[in-house]
Amino acid sequence: MSDLTSTGEQRLKSAPLWCPVENLLASQSGQEFELSLVDLRKKIYQRSVTGWFARFRLLFVVLTQALFYGLPWMSWNGRQALLFDLGARKFYIFGMVLWPQDVIYLTLLLIFSALGLFLFTTVAGRLFCGYACPQTVYTELFMWIERRIEGDRVARIRLDEAAFSMHKFQLKFFKHSLWFLLALWTGFTFVGYFNPIRDLAQGFVTLSVGAWSWFWLFFYSFATWGNAGFLREQVCKFMCPYARFQSVMVDRDTLVVTYDVLRGEPRGARSAKTDHRAVGLGDCVNCNICVQVCPTGIDILQGLQYMCIGCGACVDACNQVMKKIHYPTGLIRYTSARGILEQLSSRALWGRVFRPRVLIYSTILLVLVTSFVVLLATRNTLRVDVIRDRGVLGRELASGLVENVYRLQLINTAESPIRLTISAEGLGPASVTTHGQAAENIELAAASNLIIPIAVRTLAGSHPPGSITMHFLVQAVQPQDHPSHLVREASSFIFPN
Repeated sequence: MSDLTSTGEQRLKSAPLWCPVENLLASQSGQEFELSLVDLRKKIYQRSVTGWFARFRLLFVVLTQALFYGLPWMSWNGRQALLFDLGARKFYIFGMVLWPQDVIYLTLLLIFSALGLFLFTTVAGRLFCGYACPQTVYTELFMWIERRIEGDRVARIRLDEAAFSMHKFQLKFFKHSLWFLLALWTGFTFVGYFNPIRDLAQGFVTLSVGAWSWFWLFFYSFATWGNAGFLREQVCKFMCPYARFQSVMVDRDTLVVTYDVLRGEPRGARSAKTDHRAVGLGDCVNCNICVQVCPTGIDILQGLQYMCIGCGACVDACNQVMKKIHYPTGLIRYTSARGILEQLSSRALWGRVFRPRVLIYSTILLVLVTSFVVLLATRNTLRVDVIRDRGVLGRELASGLVENVYRLQLINTAESPIRLTISAEGLGPASVTTHGQAAENIELAAASNLIIPIAVRTLAGSHPPGSITMHFLVQAVQPQDHPSHLVREASSFIFPN
């Protein structure tokens, strides 16, 4: 690359934001620097790095895995705190029990999760990919095991290039054994979210679990082993759909990992005693360490690329080099394309971050989250569904009463039993019975449902023939008979001709 001429700056400004296969600046001879095609079979040997972003990434690995591995073992009211029981069609989330009728909560959760992803990407690129994505997290764990057994980058390269030996076999076998044990534990934990994990552990030991549990255990284990141990960056670069559509959410004001071309170019090696400005060099010493530490193997010096997961490893590596040669840090840093071109201050940079697009996303997300919280807080734990008995519409009895028959499905989503009393309104004087007895003091167990037959009777001739709208009143009373819930469910009452 040459010094940044006015023509070069203009090309940089007019170039597309995402440009993985072209150089933005002219070379010293005025020719374009052409990147070779990526060999998909080429293995990336990532170099270890320390720094602020590395510690932040480690923190997310610890937090996410503590939650993932720990939550299934937590107890709540004598049961597993977090359990998605698909067989019973119940989701237990600490003190809350969700049924199929609660699909609105899942819908809202998915919507504001997607909007949250859009918002974070608009503000700071692929933050989720760099710190919280399972692919990134498990790749970090597998890489940690690999480094502890085989050594850092140079040692791993030499080991792979070395001829087969017993020492090489032992290292590889030990590494893959630990990888598979971690993957197996991950698969077991995953299945434990859908089956009680303590029963599942006992069942796996005694070989008494069902075929589907075994299938999902090994499926998720092999998927973890393959993705984190072998595919690694290929998932982020070529398989993940998020990498493809994120470019429509990133603009020139998005904070992303960026190389400061105005400060770093022209780059090149130099002596520590050389005044690089006097000889026409930028701050970049062309050490290539930023490429060596990149988990996806890209060269951040060639501009922002969709394969960049925003992990900040190159920022830590570059800052270490800058400190060693006593240059200012931040040659590679989190900033925006506009911030680089216009040399914006931190205040001006953050002022551009909170732009209308971000505020709109934030407002919509805030409304959805508020609605979600309000719905959960005001959620009635008693549900009633009325089903008419279509085999028996309305019939007149010898006693001068008209009878209609229904089936009521009663759902108690709370984790304490309740007693119910059922009555009807809208018909005048009416009796409500179940199994020939008054529909009073009906016991409904905790987190359960009950379907009962209901007969409603009223005086014949009290209404004209036809369908009359009525309401069932299902009153849940506490042991002290104080009202706790009241559900009104509409239905129709047929008066025969």
